[in-house]
Amino acid sequence: MATRHVLADLLAASEAAGLPPVEMESVGGVDAASRVAAGEPFDLVFLADDALRRLADDGHVDAASLTPLVLSQVAVAVPADDSVGSPPEGAAFADAAGVRTALRDASRIGSSTGPSGTALARMIDEWGMTGELDGRLVQARPGIPVAKLLADGEVDLGFQQLSELVGQPGIRILGVLPPDCAIDTVFSGAVATVCAGPASARRILGFLASDATVGIRIAHSFATP
Repeated sequence: MATRHVLADLLAASEAAGLPPVEMESVGGVDAASRVAAGEPFDLVFLADDALRRLADDGHVDAASLTPLVLSQVAVAVPADDSVGSPPEGAAFADAAGVRTALRDASRIGSSTGPSGTALARMIDEWGMTGELDGRLVQARPGIPVAKLLADGEVDLGFQQLSELVGQPGIRILGVLPPDCAIDTVFSGAVATVCAGPASARRILGFLASDATVGIRIAHSFATP
């Protein structure tokens, strides 16, 4: 879901460049991986890189076709009336110590159900703070972005991929996580082993990862992996 908007624009550019059109369906990553593993007749699959590699190991996508497309960084946001999340400049805090202080000061902390939320929970555990924050960690319900939790006052500190926070109402983005505790996710594409036209699918992947699409990635607050 984190890549649905950038993928739509990337695929539109691919079609405009003369490549075959692609009909895209965006669902949660766990659901997507399960459907691919079940053998549904998809041609291309876009997921977090580690999930896609697991599908490749199990023979559901062509490992040789796996292509990194975008790099997503986790950002930090707070509620802000009459505001819209704007792309930040730099990190939200100077270092990991600042993040830990913010976590301790927050009454309710929001995170996503995707890879960024899993990584945040792991990091909190590694810091030995899971017990300290017990009862204050709120995982967004499926289909509900962290930005909505912030705007609705359900949480007062939120962590989610930057691309999911930018442009959302009722929030202020403080910045991405600092380098010493950054959570970065690479999203990749691959050709499904049941693909009916693998050669065309590979050409599309090559275009999506090319320099011709850098501007689209930047416009959606993604970096090049």
